[in-house]
Amino acid sequence: MGNVRYWLPGKGRGEIPAKLIYVSSSIYEGDWFSIRHTHSFAELFYVRSGQGNFIVEDDIYPVKQDDLVIVNPNVEHTEVSVSSDPLEYVVLGVEGMSFDFGNRSGSLNHKIINYWNQRDELLFYFNAMLRETENKEENYEAICQNLLEVVIISLMRSSSHPFSVVATQRANKVCSRIKRYIDSNYAEDISLDSLADKAHISKYYLSHTFARFYGMSPINYLNEVRLRASKELLETTDLSISQIAESTGFSSQSYFSQSFRRTCGLTPSAYRSQSKRV
Repeated sequence: MGNVRYWLPGKGRGEIPAKLIYVSSSIYEGDWFSIRHTHSFAELFYVRSGQGNFIVEDDIYPVKQDDLVIVNPNVEHTEVSVSSDPLEYVVLGVEGMSFDFGNRSGSLNHKIINYWNQRDELLFYFNAMLRETENKEENYEAICQNLLEVVIISLMRSSSHPFSVVATQRANKVCSRIKRYIDSNYAEDISLDSLADKAHISKYYLSHTFARFYGMSPINYLNEVRLRASKELLETTDLSISQIAESTGFSSQSYFSQSFRRTCGLTPSAYRSQSKRV
């Protein structure tokens, strides 16, 4: 008798910061019209069959059987079916996390991936969650939660479509920490890459998430803080323009003057003269 035993190292795993809040199944037919909408949570759509278009904000993407559509929280979206081959899909609503796709050529707020080569595996998990929520037998919520984590880990292990997940609460904290860092260190040599290293997330996800919370990218915010500091120095000191440029973090006097004029409509020297006349 042959016997093979594999021991697990017992290291445990990092917790997936996700909570499954619903599972639904839909078939898009002529009696239903979907309008653009947003949610405060992420959604995963797995297309069982059919074809159509998925609309995310102002972009339209064709979708077909075995496409997985991942949409981050607070992103406007909807779907449109082809009447001759209606879309049929399962949707998971997942709160507490966002997806970091970390891809400069792709979107920051959604991803569409075809998983035809993993169809049997993914459909098993999606259909099992759907069946559990329909039957509501004892401990079905725990089973669904565990299946969700299996799905997310399976997707994250796919080397051809790598991504990571970030807790929504952590994203808020990370952006707040980066903002505070900029406020205190704006005179230093700061780049988007260095900020992303401090945040331990990709620079593309950081830029998108920071802009969602504060209305501008981290680098635009950095420039705003530097210009605000330079205005104060122009108004209250006799430092030269080059000294002010250096002390507020601008790489050169010419870049400082360029940025200042573009934002304020005046050169630094003209601004100083105007402020002293007031």
